[in-house]
Amino acid sequence: QVHLAESGGGLVQTGGSLRLSCTVSGRTGNSYAMAWFRQAPGNKREFVSAIAWPTIQTYHADSLKGRFTMSRDNAKNTVYLQMNSLKPEDTAVYYCGRLLNPIVSTIRYWERYQDWGQGTQVTVSS
Repeated sequence: QVHLAESGGGLVQTGGSLRLSCTVSGRTGNSYAMAWFRQAPGNKREFVSAIAWPTIQTYHADSLKGRFTMSRDNAKNTVYLQMNSLKPEDTAVYYCGRLLNPIVSTIRYWERYQDWGQGTQVTVSS
């Protein structure tokens, strides 16, 4: 059983920054990916970024590259999402997910992920 817990969301002005955290507890497995997705009201869950283990290969949504950066701290079993130059269209619930035995063709699809956190709200005011 794996438990994912996100934190760090909040209200920020346009141009501001936030850092989200996702702490993982339980058995993560040897081959998996941790990812951030986001979902705005009325929209599908959208891929943001992912890191795969054990390769430590990273993946990013092209539209967000340069503003959003995902990182990890293995000692803390935590992944982070640093979000800079935030825009009102970044407003969404941000979710952390885990995908077992990831392959490149599935890592950007939320339907393939087995475990999710409860989500953290990010609101960017104009």
